[in-house]
Amino acid sequence: MNQKYNVYLVSDSTGETLDRIFLSLKSQFSNFQYEKKEFAFVRTEQQIDKIIKECNNFENSLILYTIVETRLAKYISKQSTQNNVPCFGVLGNLILSFSKLLNQKAIHKPSAQHVLDDDYYKRIEAIQFTMSHDDGKKIGDIDDADVILLGVSRTSKTPTSIYLANRGFKTINIPLVLDQKIPESLKLNNKACVVGLVADPDRLADIRRNRVAIMKDHKLKEYTDLEFIRKEIYDSKILFKKNNWPIIDVTRRSVEETAASILKIIEIKKYK
Repeated sequence: MNQKYNVYLVSDSTGETLDRIFLSLKSQFSNFQYEKKEFAFVRTEQQIDKIIKECNNFENSLILYTIVETRLAKYISKQSTQNNVPCFGVLGNLILSFSKLLNQKAIHKPSAQHVLDDDYYKRIEAIQFTMSHDDGKKIGDIDDADVILLGVSRTSKTPTSIYLANRGFKTINIPLVLDQKIPESLKLNNKACVVGLVADPDRLADIRRNRVAIMKDHKLKEYTDLEFIRKEIYDSKILFKKNNWPIIDVTRRSVEETAASILKIIEIKKYK
């Protein structure tokens, strides 16, 4: 029987970086049983003492931390060792290696990545734009978009749009409905990167059935009909190929993977 671990994620900032690192780490171990506890904005020895004390109340506790202030990083490492709690600093060695490579002293400032600079306000503007243009709500200012996503229902258009917006890309997503024409302005657009999203019809049918079950609306028979979905996907592919729009199959792809492919397409388009 596999042991269950109590994983403590300790950060001196929001914890977002550490959470993503842990997500990547745990995905490499199929039988890793754990319970995760997150501690953000940990910046005092007293906070660390409370975490160590809690670790001692449970078996198989371990700590992952991102603390950039040297004194505090040494403290959590020392206290963990004294209490026999496995402890792993995620950024320490990397910062030290970069410091040597660049021949610069690191500033060791918590939340240094969260600054209110031009990039930050660009992301906020992109998020506001994307939310107001979700699901084809607004297309009058289509020329202001950086990315336009097209696809039938449940092809991850909205979550992918939001992810791209968080990277600073103004994104419009437009649902494709069988026998309905797309906006003419879309065909005339030369600025934005237009991408078509498709999925395996069988997989799409399963997703839609689950959605209908949650909505408890059993009148949507055509929406979940496999032959209808196959026709939707077939017609969307024809549309994408006719307009020379790149196609991404989102079947069993995470939003992050889909977005990464779109960013690659944007990069290629930039240098054409």
